[in-house]
Amino acid sequence: MSLHYIAYSLGALTAGGGTMGYVKTGSVPSIAAGMTVGILYGLGGYRIQTRQPYGVELALLASIILGGSSIPRALRLRKTVPTILSLVSLFGLLTFGRAWNAL
Repeated sequence: MSLHYIAYSLGALTAGGGTMGYVKTGSVPSIAAGMTVGILYGLGGYRIQTRQPYGVELALLASIILGGSSIPRALRLRKTVPTILSLVSLFGLLTFGRAWNAL
């Protein structure tokens, strides 16, 4: 699967998850974080697709931000949503980290 499709998928997943968090609980931080990370993934995917510089780096940054916020919560709370977000971030870190290393 192409890197831009992965970035778009992760962007949609995080933006959708943030929106669902807002709808379900009214959490403004959920929608703000979900949309911010989703936009970073989407912008990274677009830049990868159009062969512009810094696409992989933007997607990697989105994974770092997502992991930095979700992994500590997953370890502390042991709840489903932070654990899933942690797995998404780890997948992004591995995928885009390998792509960045290959540049």
